[in-house]
Amino acid sequence: MLRRILLLPLLPLALLLAIWALHPWPLPLRWVNPTSSAYMEHRVSQARASGETLTLQHRWVPLEDFPSHLVRAVLVAEDDRFRDHGGIDWEALAEEVRYRGSIPPDLRDPAEREQLGDAWRYVRENRDQVRGRSTLTQQLARNLYLSPDRSFIRKGQELLITRRLEFFLSKDRILELYLNLAEFGPGIFGVGAAAEHYFGVEAPALTRHQAASLAATLPHPLTSNPGSNPGRMAWRRDLILNRLAGGGAPIPAAPVSPPDPVLDPVIDPDTAGDARADTVADTIPDPVTDTVPDMATDTGADTVGVTASDTGADTTGVT
Repeated sequence: MLRRILLLPLLPLALLLAIWALHPWPLPLRWVNPTSSAYMEHRVSQARASGETLTLQHRWVPLEDFPSHLVRAVLVAEDDRFRDHGGIDWEALAEEVRYRGSIPPDLRDPAEREQLGDAWRYVRENRDQVRGRSTLTQQLARNLYLSPDRSFIRKGQELLITRRLEFFLSKDRILELYLNLAEFGPGIFGVGAAAEHYFGVEAPALTRHQAASLAATLPHPLTSNPGSNPGRMAWRRDLILNRLAGGGAPIPAAPVSPPDPVLDPVIDPDTAGDARADTVADTIPDPVTDTVPDMATDTGADTVGVTASDTGADTTGVT
């Protein structure tokens, strides 16, 4: 029995090592801004299979041009420990699989081994329910190289690519890639394209309310965005604004239906809702610069002070 407990955790490791050499090396992403991704190609293939035409909307925006409140909203909503982990949030993963031992586990301790065995059995018995909360780096790995399919093999590929991204790229570069490649709706990729599509503005001009709306779109971009099922998106948006203001519990990984779906997701920047965010959220430390933002007037276009290369915009039509 003890041997089985010790060997079971080694099986996924053996699988990961076997496919290690088959995965991409992200070193060129230090300098090259990608214009396509595996997710984009997957969506185009889906459209072709159904006899439809999908026009990809994608506009590259350098990290320093994104409003700092947009960066804060995305991190609060998707990965509030982004600056602290190495690509995989082991604490969140342990919580998901009901593992209560130390991280990393001490295999010399019988209690730790038992906890590890219980966690592995839980994963096997509840594989359809175990989702985990993917970090920004894990999401970027999927967007760049993988597909939305769910399987243990694909999860292993994701973990390997995640570690490579963290090894070769800085946190700022990972964040820049994520914000420019994340899906925000049918054929809409990156904050730049989403800002123009949903609000008719360039990314630097996004208000806090609009930025929170885009952050709220990330979990279900095809079915819950400012143009589709906006009630659920707006419910999550308000949770994000509340977190930015210093209150509320962590944003759920899988949002549930809001109690009152009658909400307007597209609010004018001069409305009271945005004013509330301007007066309170400016006092929240910026996770990118680790400083307290200026509490003076807000133009809706305060930016993140890092350096990244810039490219133009591209819109690709595929039949």
